[in-house]
Amino acid sequence: MAGPIICHLLYMVFLSTASNGIKSRSALTAYQQNPSLRTRNFHSTSVVQAKDFFPEPDTPHIKKTKTAWPHPIYTVEQMNQVAVAHRDTRNWSDKVALIAVKLLRWGLDTVSGYKHGKAQALHAQDPQEAQKRYGMTGKQYLVRNVFLESVAGVPGMVAGMLRHLHSMRRMKRDHGWIETLLEESYNERMHLLIFLKLYEPGWFMRLAVLGAQGVFFNAMFLSYLISPRTCHRFVGYLEEEAVVTYTRELADLEAGKLPEWETLAAPDIAVDYYNLPEGHRTMKDLLLHVRADEAKHREVNHTLGNLDQNSDPNPYASKYDNPDVPHPRKDIKYLKPSGWEREEVM
Repeated sequence: MAGPIICHLLYMVFLSTASNGIKSRSALTAYQQNPSLRTRNFHSTSVVQAKDFFPEPDTPHIKKTKTAWPHPIYTVEQMNQVAVAHRDTRNWSDKVALIAVKLLRWGLDTVSGYKHGKAQALHAQDPQEAQKRYGMTGKQYLVRNVFLESVAGVPGMVAGMLRHLHSMRRMKRDHGWIETLLEESYNERMHLLIFLKLYEPGWFMRLAVLGAQGVFFNAMFLSYLISPRTCHRFVGYLEEEAVVTYTRELADLEAGKLPEWETLAAPDIAVDYYNLPEGHRTMKDLLLHVRADEAKHREVNHTLGNLDQNSDPNPYASKYDNPDVPHPRKDIKYLKPSGWEREEVM
C-alpha cells in the first residue's frame, strides 16, 4: 500500500512542478508580450524566464536543415482505420515480453492516477462524477506524453547501435535492420520535440526523465544482448499500449472532455514534419498522426520479432519482385497490427 501512495504523492508534486515549469505555447506568447504577467506576489523564488524552447540558430547562410528521414504521407482514411489490437502470446519469449509491458503500464498508471477501466464503469452511471474522479486534463495528458516519448526512442537506438557494432565486429552485412531501427528512434524523438512545443517540463520532470532513461537504456542494452527477439516483441506490445493511450486521448477530445485542446493548433515543427495541409493542423490531426506512427512501430517490431534475428533481411528495406502483392512498407497502406509472419515476407 505504501508504494502506490508514495508514487501518487510524487506524481502530485510532479504536476505541481509542471504547472509552474511548464507553459503552453499560447501562455508563453502572452507572457512575453505582457510584462505584468512576470510579477509573482508572495513568492520568494524567481520567475521562470520564458523563451522559445528551440531557438533558431544564428546561421545566416543556412536556410534549413533537411531531415535524414522524411515522414511518409498518411491519408485521413488510413489514420482513421488505425485501431487498438493485440497479438496473442505464442511462446515463453512472448509471455516474458508481455508481462514486462503490463508491469510498466501498471506502474505508470498508478503514478499518474490513470484508471480508465474504473472511469468507464462509473461513466455509465454518473458521467460528471467519473470525469471529476478519474478524468484526465489536457495538461495531464501532455505530461504523460512528454514522459513516455522521452524514453520511447531508447529501444530503436539501442537495437540499432548493437546491430551496428555487431556488423562491424563480425564484418558482415546487417541486411537493412539498422536503418529501420534508427529511423524508429528518430520518429519517437520527433514526437517528443513536438509535444515539447506545447509544454515545457520543469526540473522535477527532467530528473524523472534522466533516471528513467538511464534505467531503461541499460535494461534494453542487456536484454537485447540476451534475446533480440524478446526485445522486439516487448516493443511491439509496448506500442500496442501507446496506440491505446492515443486512442483514448482522441476519444476524450472528440467527447468534449478536453476543451483546451479544441482550439489548440499543431506546432510548426509538426506541420513541417508531417506535411500537414491547410485545414488539417489541429490537435486532433496531430494525435491521429502520432497514433498512426505508434501503430506502425507496433507492426514493425512484431514483424521483426517473427524473423530470424541473424540471417533474415529487413522486409521494410527490401525490394520485392512482385510489387502488385501487398508487402511491408514504410507507410500505413498495408498496416498489420500483429505484424507480418515470416512466411509472408521471406
